[in-house]
Amino acid sequence: MKKKEKFTQIYFNEADPVMEIDTHNTNLKHRLTVFAQQYPDLCRIVSDDGDGRMSFEIDKNRCAFRLTAPYSEERKQQLRKSGKAQGIHTRTKQEGGEAHE
Repeated sequence: MKKKEKFTQIYFNEADPVMEIDTHNTNLKHRLTVFAQQYPDLCRIVSDDGDGRMSFEIDKNRCAFRLTAPYSEERKQQLRKSGKAQGIHTRTKQEGGEAHE
């Protein structure tokens, strides 16, 4: 299956107390599986199709969507400077698509 065919879909409405999450995302599947094991009254595995997609049902109050504004150029420069001072190297894409350190 191609990456473009691997999706995550989240279904909920205003009336029901739970939402359904269908996903191929490995990290999200792992996090939801662990959460379902720890809190079976709040989250459960609905299905596992064996081809990489899993469905979960989870209490809507346990999920949040976080929107993050992009960093300003000034903030990016501060982070680069701080990272270099701490010996952290980052890769950024330059024009033309090549990655540089």
